[in-house]
Amino acid sequence: MSDSEPISRRAQSAFASSSGVFRFLMSPRDLAHPEACDFIAGNPQEIAMPEYVRSIQRALEPDSPSYYAYGPPWRGAVEAVAAALSVRLGLDLDPDDLFLTRGAASGLFLALRTVVDPGDHVIAFSPPWFFYEAMILGESAQMSRVPLTDETFDLDLDALERAVTPRTRAVIINTPHNPTGRIYPEDQLRGLADVLERASQRNQRRIYLLSDEAYARILFDGRQMLTPARFYPATFVLHSYSKTLLAPSQRAGYMAMPRTMPRREQLRLALIAGSLGAGVTPDTAMQRAMPELERLSIDIAAIERRRDRIVSELRQLGYRVASPEGTFYVFPRTPIPDASEFCDWLAERRVYTLPGEAFERPGYFRISLTATDAMVDRALPVFGEAMREFAHAGVQAVPE
Repeated sequence: MSDSEPISRRAQSAFASSSGVFRFLMSPRDLAHPEACDFIAGNPQEIAMPEYVRSIQRALEPDSPSYYAYGPPWRGAVEAVAAALSVRLGLDLDPDDLFLTRGAASGLFLALRTVVDPGDHVIAFSPPWFFYEAMILGESAQMSRVPLTDETFDLDLDALERAVTPRTRAVIINTPHNPTGRIYPEDQLRGLADVLERASQRNQRRIYLLSDEAYARILFDGRQMLTPARFYPATFVLHSYSKTLLAPSQRAGYMAMPRTMPRREQLRLALIAGSLGAGVTPDTAMQRAMPELERLSIDIAAIERRRDRIVSELRQLGYRVASPEGTFYVFPRTPIPDASEFCDWLAERRVYTLPGEAFERPGYFRISLTATDAMVDRALPVFGEAMREFAHAGVQAVPE
């Protein structure tokens, strides 16, 4: 007997797919330093909203002996969330088709576990969220990549059609998109639905669309959220309070199927069984808080003002950067091809960002708008110094 290989090949593959981002997320940084400017992730930099805290505190008080008992998800949460989501997305949702989860990621896990078999292919648009591949490999499936278009990060539907094979079982779309902030318009979503419908008929096997909508309520300039589920029947929609309320470690979210989902009753039973076996349901207190959480939001206007300032000043400094339509990220071009080198240079000056290599897109870096205004004040001169330092790259500003 040998103990030389303590983890499975599947776990090894999943770790290898995410090892690049771990270098940036887990490497030592003095983020507690008073001059540190933390733009790495969508983390809160200020105390949580009092209303959020009080909602959870009220939900912690048991109202019956069965409060902590085994049982189905709390019906009050399911019905409140289904009603609110129906209005926001313009969908006719049956509360029985809504499943409470520990954030959008656990909803994605549940959907993959339910519809994907070992050896299947799952397509994701690149740049992707950096843990999609690890989750797909965790199901012994294979991830295929379809790059978004350069600069505008639109869906390349011709490339998607070429990427679909007889083994394709699912496609993951993220809208609003992390890291670019792109919200896909109706014509692209209708085109996506057409591609998937044709491919499903050609393969004689349904291709599911997994719509990661974790940032669906972080929208700018009065924009509305368009879910692909309005155009493609076989869509799972995944949402999270972690982003909406800027509490990423307090896990709560939900997954829903539209009434148009093919074989909906069979999928419903499989998802119920899967959620019990996988432990993806939120704790009782978070379920009981959901009706109140549905009515809360972080200060989107403040995030939007921060976006406007950063985009405007980065352009004046010579950076090429599109203005995000949603999420709380900005994704500028770096003045040198190696974004990791560029972000390391910034980090030496206590400005911490995430390089595009973490999203399979060298030459870009991500800035989180959840940083404080004081951090922005300190960081902008460093971004200017960086552009002067690497001026030989000849980066030009994107026109207004």
